[in-house]
Amino acid sequence: MKLISWNVNGLRACLGKGFLDFFHQADADVVCLQETKLQPHQIELELPGYHQYWNSAEKKGYSGTAVFTRKEPLSVTYGIGMPEHDTEGRVITAEYEDFFLVCCYTPNAQRELTRLAYRMEWEDAFRAYLKGLDGQKPVILCGDLNVAHQDIDLKNFKSNRGNAGFTDEERGKMTELLSAGFTDTFRWLYPEVTGAYSWWSYMYHAREKNAGWRIDYFIVSDRLRERIADSRILPEVMGSDHCPVELELREP
Repeated sequence: MKLISWNVNGLRACLGKGFLDFFHQADADVVCLQETKLQPHQIELELPGYHQYWNSAEKKGYSGTAVFTRKEPLSVTYGIGMPEHDTEGRVITAEYEDFFLVCCYTPNAQRELTRLAYRMEWEDAFRAYLKGLDGQKPVILCGDLNVAHQDIDLKNFKSNRGNAGFTDEERGKMTELLSAGFTDTFRWLYPEVTGAYSWWSYMYHAREKNAGWRIDYFIVSDRLRERIADSRILPEVMGSDHCPVELELREP
């Protein structure tokens, strides 16, 4: 089973930069998007053979997630069931027979860390939500989680210490999540690989220099570890300031 996650940073823009070519070439069972930045009625996207699910922010042109899946889920829910966290279209949960798939676009702490306090509230609520799901069946979490967990996960870790996405607080919340029974699939397979990034600033030719951050993840319940066939980052795929990430799961 192949799953792909991609922060497209505006799906309409990404469609003009080869999104459909990548989508069809990838031939994935599930594709999860973050930062779609649209309402479903603003786009006609024909993806034969896929069921489409959208969660848009109330604020137009902002945030938003989508899940395209070949197999129709048993159920689909939007948000985490907490009104204070569910106006920005950040979470879609698709339930399948043997797991929950959660597509997430985590709030950014912003410059000057103006949203860090809210981010901490979100992290605790979202972790509780995932643990609740995990109590029913295993979870596959994917998306732009807006944190580089370890020094190895960004190029310039010394100069970025304390910046949004690399504060001790945000990194600590990722540690809490993984300690609650979850596995970062890429680091599970490749604990020492460097230069593996999924986001690059549009400034300073960062992508050409591979001065990036790994902030897009596939994270699974620990008991799914033996099903991880591979976890990849696809930096050659253009169209956004993020690149897609991919998880290949063995059948149970």
